[in-house]
Amino acid sequence: MAGSLFRTKSIDRLMSDGGEGGESGLKRTLGAWSLIGLGIGAIIGAGLFVRTAAAIADRAGPSVTLAFMVAGLGCAFAGLCYAEFASMIPIAGSAYTYSYATMGELVAWIIGWDLVLEYAVGAATVAIAWSEYLNKALEFVGMHVPYQWCHSPFQLDPAGSGLHGIINIPAIVILFLLTALLVRGTKESAIVNNLIVIAKVAIVILVIAVGWGFMNPANHTPYIPPPSKYTDSAGITHAFGGIMGVLGAAGTVFFAFIGFDAVSTAAQEAKNPKRDMPIGILGSLAICTVLYVLFSHVLSGVGSVEDFRTAGREGSVAFVITKYMTGYAWLAKLVTIAILAGFSSVILVMLLGQSRVFYSMSRDGLVPKAFSDVHPKHRTPYKSNWLFFVFTALFAGFIPGDIVGDMTSIGTLFAFILVSIGVWILRVRRPELVRGFRVPAVPLVASLAVIVCSAMVFGLGLANWLRLGIWLVIGLVIYFGYSQRNSKMNTE
Repeated sequence: MAGSLFRTKSIDRLMSDGGEGGESGLKRTLGAWSLIGLGIGAIIGAGLFVRTAAAIADRAGPSVTLAFMVAGLGCAFAGLCYAEFASMIPIAGSAYTYSYATMGELVAWIIGWDLVLEYAVGAATVAIAWSEYLNKALEFVGMHVPYQWCHSPFQLDPAGSGLHGIINIPAIVILFLLTALLVRGTKESAIVNNLIVIAKVAIVILVIAVGWGFMNPANHTPYIPPPSKYTDSAGITHAFGGIMGVLGAAGTVFFAFIGFDAVSTAAQEAKNPKRDMPIGILGSLAICTVLYVLFSHVLSGVGSVEDFRTAGREGSVAFVITKYMTGYAWLAKLVTIAILAGFSSVILVMLLGQSRVFYSMSRDGLVPKAFSDVHPKHRTPYKSNWLFFVFTALFAGFIPGDIVGDMTSIGTLFAFILVSIGVWILRVRRPELVRGFRVPAVPLVASLAVIVCSAMVFGLGLANWLRLGIWLVIGLVIYFGYSQRNSKMNTE
């Protein structure tokens, strides 16, 4: 039994199983620029426009910029490891596929199950943020969605109305619409995404350029607040300021970088994966890191920590523009619309990544066949798309955004750690394999990726460690109850 748990899937078999085989193959339609667009589409979104405010309020204050640098550094090291894997194993499935080739079936299952936190729960997180900004947009025309119909049952109106949330209907609606778009096809989705990416990047640059002149130096003093404790409105206590504040904020804003690895899940749909995958992954990561540091510096300089702890916590970007940037009310409206479109592109890529991971797991027999059934016309895993719509709708409709956001961050960090270890293992075990991209100084880069990502996991705190542990226990029950028995590697 132990041997079967850690049996690895050969690279040759991975390539053979992932070939374009008639009705079951995925179409290769994406070039390097489409992949960069896909990455930026996933990266710039809820992390920047929502989680930044939470990191400023709860953990780091103005030193949120340092948190972005730490998170970006960890992603850069892990991104190099992802790029080598993606150029060597251009198969749908991301870290799950890579783990199967290096560390065996049990670890591959753990990673595949863990990636549900990154993609499906991540999509739910962004859908909740989309709902927040939809209300901001509706306020501009004198309308709004009642509090109880756009918040979870665990949330109480901070305005003092006494209202509890019931269900987040706008979040569920946007998940439904984007799932329907994905079922139509990857190429069509990428075209829509590229248009959104252009608008989204333009808005980020515009906010940086205009907001720079409205920064208040007092909001950046002290740049790293002294260590203390802060309890938010949900009763959760955070380490604020100091090194732990920066590390905790890095774990929070790490959500803003989730997405560059989603490019690797589309490897089987890339025209020239050995060349295009490293360009897509590293290119999108580099562009976004620069924009993030500048944007967070402006946001924390225009608004105060107290702003982001109170009225500015939801719809933070529109809030600070409206309150502090006199004469730019039009920009608040424009930003809100662009953010809605931007969030849509993030959800699109998250849902794409999730269905492709389970597509690979289903082909291996670890999850039911329905997850790899391809639409006869559109050649997309349509059943998987609709099953995950139901799953993400439950999270988006009934769980608060802060909880699902941190679950996504810690799950993704765990995946990054295992991928970085996997690159090192494969260099030792299979040095002869052709690699379209090679990580320089593998022992050093892989080790740094593990260290930095582990530091961010540490910063997220005990509650998030427990959530991750419970999630993994549920996954192991499913593996030993279903997946091991039905695995193609074992049944053969």
